[in-house]
Amino acid sequence: DVQLQASGGGLVQAGGSLRLSCAFSGFSLDDYGIGWFRQAPGKEREGVACINASDGSTYYVDSVKGRFTVSVDNAKNTVYLQMNSLNAEDTAVYYCAAGLCVPVASAMAAKDDYWGQGTQVTVSS
Repeated sequence: DVQLQASGGGLVQAGGSLRLSCAFSGFSLDDYGIGWFRQAPGKEREGVACINASDGSTYYVDSVKGRFTVSVDNAKNTVYLQMNSLNAEDTAVYYCAAGLCVPVASAMAAKDDYWGQGTQVTVSS
């Protein structure tokens, strides 16, 4: 069975940092990229960052470039999202998902049923 479990969310002050983790099983990173998505109240879900473990390529949405870093630990079957210099606009529920990560096209998409549960990130100003 495909499983993804995100964790690491919480309440942080503006300017602070959090590291999200996504533990996964049931599929290979040779076949899929891993992406982080977020959904803020009243807003559509957006792709934030993704990584292809096969070649290390990454993609970041403009609003997080230079602040967020996505990485993968193959031995632990875990993908991380290091978030620095957080601001109130980063407040959202964050999800990890497996699917397509196409940095050259600035595109990412998740495969149906390859989603983890969300983890809440709240940034206080």
